[in-house]
Amino acid sequence: MPKAIISPSVLASDFGQLSAECKRMIKSGADWLHMDIMDGHFVPNITMGAPILSCIKKGVPEIFMDCHMMVAQPEKWVDDIADAGGALYCFHIEATDSPLPLIAQIKARGMKAGVAVSPDTTSAAITDEIGEAADMLLVMTVYPGRGGQKFIERCVPKVAELRSRFPNKDIEVDGGVSPATVGVCADAGSNVIVAGTAIFGSKDPGQAIKSLKEAVDLAQARLHAH
Repeated sequence: MPKAIISPSVLASDFGQLSAECKRMIKSGADWLHMDIMDGHFVPNITMGAPILSCIKKGVPEIFMDCHMMVAQPEKWVDDIADAGGALYCFHIEATDSPLPLIAQIKARGMKAGVAVSPDTTSAAITDEIGEAADMLLVMTVYPGRGGQKFIERCVPKVAELRSRFPNKDIEVDGGVSPATVGVCADAGSNVIVAGTAIFGSKDPGQAIKSLKEAVDLAQARLHAH
């Protein structure tokens, strides 16, 4: 299984201090930063777009921006996000009829390609062909659109199903992940952990990141022991 990656969700940060918040997270040991891009169509909220990402990238050049595209037409934004410095472009399987060409489009721009499934979508929506073509698979453990929601445990079996088919892919969980819920995600086979409030709301974000990473390492050690 691939290594533990912690991707703090910028949605939980102080939007007035985005660059400083991203720097603080990298200093605290974050591997990636999870950027929630919402368009007001696919989800009711509007958050940020390419101009903001571009400013962050200028201020924090070493950042790996894990861009979660909660948008109705993911094909439309690939170039803008690539130009802004996005490192990974994760679209929702529910938002496109042509996932394979979209994955190719993302990779052609030098980004990693991710595919996300919302809580009511089965993991079977990510076919073997789609999963093999993608670099990362994202299982949403809350309904996309707002931060701070409660973790939906019934989504966890999807992680295990995907991990059984894709032993070497990055599998990300996003939504309500905290020290209390990270264990079940890691045990199911998730190695990329998105956490917002659990990290940004912590008095010691470095310790919060470390404990999330340790939970994944522990789960992996248990899997290898069997």
